[in-house]
Amino acid sequence: MRILFVSPYIPSLIRVRPFNILKAQAERGHKLTLLALQPPGDEGEALPILRQLCQAVHIVPHSKAQTLLNGLMALPGSFPVQAAYSRSPAFAQAVHQLLSEQSFDVAHVEHLRGAVLADSLGKLPIVFDSVDSISLLFSKVMQDAPSLKSRLMALLDLKRTRRFEGQLTQRFPQVAVTSQADRRALVELGSDEQRIAVIPNGVDLAYFQPQAAARHPRRLIFTGKMSYHANVAAVADLTQQIMPLVWQQQPDVELYIVGKDPAPEVIEMGNDKRITITGFVPDLRPYLAEAAVAISTVRYGVGIQNKVLEAMAMETPVVCSKQASSALQTENERDLLVGEKPEEIASHILSLLQSADRRAAVGAAGRTYVETYHTWDGAAERFETLYARAIDESRTGMKRSGG
Repeated sequence: MRILFVSPYIPSLIRVRPFNILKAQAERGHKLTLLALQPPGDEGEALPILRQLCQAVHIVPHSKAQTLLNGLMALPGSFPVQAAYSRSPAFAQAVHQLLSEQSFDVAHVEHLRGAVLADSLGKLPIVFDSVDSISLLFSKVMQDAPSLKSRLMALLDLKRTRRFEGQLTQRFPQVAVTSQADRRALVELGSDEQRIAVIPNGVDLAYFQPQAAARHPRRLIFTGKMSYHANVAAVADLTQQIMPLVWQQQPDVELYIVGKDPAPEVIEMGNDKRITITGFVPDLRPYLAEAAVAISTVRYGVGIQNKVLEAMAMETPVVCSKQASSALQTENERDLLVGEKPEEIASHILSLLQSADRRAAVGAAGRTYVETYHTWDGAAERFETLYARAIDESRTGMKRSGG
């Protein structure tokens, strides 16, 4: 197929879903054209790879002034601020120019922020990858986020986003999300259940694979973008409520917090000599390979936690909160260890630290799980089915209208 991939940001190894869907579709022989906004701070580090995967890559700069104007203009109305963020006259012009020069079978539109970009696609069949239910995320942020700013931002956009997501399947013939919980949330808001497919995230199993490096028997690791409020809340819970219980039994245990842009309160955690804050690292794999246990204590969120899948793919045993595994089909105590209260999570961590054999068994089971349920090729195949449905519906509609 000739696929026009529309994204409100440049896909990258951090924005794993669009990057790996593009990669998998290219490997499956599709002809891809990427048309993406480049918002402020987006360095486009994966552009060299993307240009190898795609027949053409078109990048439209999106200035800070434009994003601020979009937000201000959206405030008095009922359109979600998150969606209005990506309004871009330059992008609309680029789409019109591209469609006048080339033809495509289908458009793949990424994320709520990309929804407004689809307005310029005319009659081109569209598959919309919602990824997550943003209104579900906002409702959880309002309940559990530690930052007043985060809760107020969620409150500002929640009602608008619920209305918008309730109409998603009226705007787009085929919609994808990463989990059943996100699908249920969209259906409860009014979207058509039959038009929403669950396509879980995958893992690059060739990239994230077990390594020969010796594991540090007393090292724990938490990974993620450390400016994101949900991760900040998770490491606060980890360092303040869970690790003291671990250190009571194993005072020599060390915790690595690995991820870019650590918030000031995360940096401050590094004052404890048992905690290492790395900031950005060019390659996450050595850190996962050397850790005895990977931790994910997120208390709120939506979709799939890729940090969990990546650790499992490298046979690093995972201890996580119920929220972090809620979108997975894992078996507790076999594929990973799930806890709800701090005491339960600490107990799981200590049990793994005390047994190399158990760490190895849980790590191996985790790798088998992701090999079975979370390949990007499988996700790309599911998207092909949605592409075909969108194309068929478009052709049927044209015949009915006499086109």
